[in-house]
Amino acid sequence: MTGNNQENIWLESTQQFRLEDYQPRELHPTVLPTEEAVGQAMLEELEKTASEKEGYINIALLGGRGGQALHRLLGERAKQGDPGGLIARLNVFTQDALAPMEMGSTLSFVRDFERLLGSAFFERVHRFVPMHTDNPDLLAALKEFTREFEELGGLDIFFLGHGPEPGDNSHLAYIRSGSGAKVNSVTGLIPISPLVLEHHITKFKAGGMPVSEKDEAETRAATHIMTLGPAAILGSRKLVQSVVDASTAPAKKVTFPKALETKFSPDLTERATQLDQNPGLWVRLHSNVKSFILPDVLGA
Repeated sequence: MTGNNQENIWLESTQQFRLEDYQPRELHPTVLPTEEAVGQAMLEELEKTASEKEGYINIALLGGRGGQALHRLLGERAKQGDPGGLIARLNVFTQDALAPMEMGSTLSFVRDFERLLGSAFFERVHRFVPMHTDNPDLLAALKEFTREFEELGGLDIFFLGHGPEPGDNSHLAYIRSGSGAKVNSVTGLIPISPLVLEHHITKFKAGGMPVSEKDEAETRAATHIMTLGPAAILGSRKLVQSVVDASTAPAKKVTFPKALETKFSPDLTERATQLDQNPGLWVRLHSNVKSFILPDVLGA
């Protein structure tokens, strides 16, 4: 696939997801005082899952600010020798990525994970599965990632954020507003906009990542986003959402409350349109969600 293709491409899950099987729910976020407290709460959700399940644990790591406090805690645990063996049980997937991009770019989520989690984490983790953004055939790379993802039977925890979109809408992973994602879409390859590229660069710099001019130029030339889709969200056994960066992304003070307050249409066709326009709503169709936010996300 070439970078000139402006079509939204979604791969369907091998499972059968139907919109009528998921009832809208109210989302009641837990407001915590600090980013560190959010990270600790995320870790506790992971530990709870580990105590309830035998064998390996499948998770999707959250990139950007939302997951950094959790990543630091996991990195410290790895340095301490992984007490309890939690990290050794993890199968870790990345959930989205800009493409094409060199895997060594400082603006790649993989590099950010390595910086925060540390080498000890990667030495101990059972499996780490990134999206390969350096493959000249992006669709083939996405298909291979999808195969590995589905072979492991879905996620035990999908660590999610919340991103702003035009029109006070929002995205989860990088399921963009109007990108055509449907309930059975497990992964996608969608065109990118300059607004998203600017947001990506800004949040990496705000998170403390030193960015080279070369990597910034390469990022601004990216043409597509690889992302997990609605079926990956709905097929996860637990969603753990964190929103901690409204101070540097103030649009979230509008988009997050809108995702909380939107009334779903009882008509399934209209509901599907709502979800496509505002993908941040997908989280409200899941029956097991923990949402952790800072006070300023709600304007406090």
